[in-house]
Amino acid sequence: MISRIDAHHHFWKFDAAEYAWIGAGDKVLQGDFLPRDFEPELVAAGITGTILVQVRQSLEETRWMLELADLHPFIHGVVGWAPLTAPNAGATLELLASNPKLRAIRHILHDEADERYILREDFNRGVSELKRFDLAYDILIFERHLPQTIEFVDRHPDQIFIVDHLAKPRVRAGIVSPWRENMRELAKRPHVYCKISGLATEANHLKWSEAQLVPYMDLVLSAFGPKRVLFGSDWPVCLLAAGYHQWVEIVARFVDQLSEGEQERIWSATAREAYKLR
Repeated sequence: MISRIDAHHHFWKFDAAEYAWIGAGDKVLQGDFLPRDFEPELVAAGITGTILVQVRQSLEETRWMLELADLHPFIHGVVGWAPLTAPNAGATLELLASNPKLRAIRHILHDEADERYILREDFNRGVSELKRFDLAYDILIFERHLPQTIEFVDRHPDQIFIVDHLAKPRVRAGIVSPWRENMRELAKRPHVYCKISGLATEANHLKWSEAQLVPYMDLVLSAFGPKRVLFGSDWPVCLLAAGYHQWVEIVARFVDQLSEGEQERIWSATAREAYKLR
């Protein structure tokens, strides 16, 4: 039986000020989401391990996530946050990476006012420190950031990058280009991976169909191949548009077209490779 890893989910203790991105209309997210809430979902969906991903630009949150990972064996790795633009970024990463559950760093790039933040020299100096600690970098962007992202990953040819949420294409509007062309170009870089995650939330939350999502998944699978595609749920954010089991089943139907070996790559082997899970 193929093991399944959910390579993208979150936990939080809700506070309206700390999670200001959760709007008044997002009531389903206005609560605590913790391991005790998630574990039954994992068991029901046949998920055997997970990657816990940051949502706050906070060392406090990163340390908390690492504590949770130490307490809950189903959390195989953590994508934390660190101040990569700080002069002492290397020293901070060294301290965090002393916990082997830290497997990657992420910055919420798509919320930066500077559309070219990803190309800042201080940010890139911080990113250049990651390989020293065997850490990947998760790229969180909107599709409009893809041209500068291609330039960014070319600056770091020996660094593993993992694109979150298919780079957030404009599913709601049904727009495929230029996302399609830019993703194909990005996929030419063998050190870049891509998560099939967070796609339903890019559609109309109340009125979307599986058929709307398939062309975007098809493109990513064609461009990156199963060896560089991995599954993620984006739970609990996915609940804005889809239940956990619903999303797992959508991906399961999509990958059923593939060989058993290719399915194993998407469900778990790619995540183990990209994040160097131990």
